[in-house]
Amino acid sequence: MSRENLKARQRRTKQASPRPVSRFKRVWLAAATFALTINLFTGAPLLALWMGSQVQTSSAVSFAGLVVVVGVLIVTVAVIVFLLLHVEPAYKAATGQAQTRRRLPWMRSLRDERDEFSRERTPLNGFERVLVAVVLLAMAAFEVWFFFFAGSSLPRGD
Repeated sequence: MSRENLKARQRRTKQASPRPVSRFKRVWLAAATFALTINLFTGAPLLALWMGSQVQTSSAVSFAGLVVVVGVLIVTVAVIVFLLLHVEPAYKAATGQAQTRRRLPWMRSLRDERDEFSRERTPLNGFERVLVAVVLLAMAAFEVWFFFFAGSSLPRGD
């Protein structure tokens, strides 16, 4: 292939694909995804428990404290999921990936489950990889805590 053909091909591919945004923005969006996902599992429950403890007047569990915990947890999880749903398209736009419309699994046709349609599935993008990594990290941390640091809750027969 001649040098002119190679340069022409490179120009066509640059024009055909959207130009990715700066590396800083991509890293920032990945870090935002990581922080939001960690807070989904730790920050939201801890905030809900803390807010519920502020309502408690005694050491016994009260209905008001329980309602506050559940309400705050619902609101914080909804806000974090809303933010994650807005970070994902921004990440896709920053990396130059195509924006696809989501189709919920129960809204798909049964013919979508055939082998010829399963070949069209795309691999995980960076946003999804960060979510999977955070979940695996959380599971591993829980297992280490459970097996090595939690101790037994069973009474000792001394």
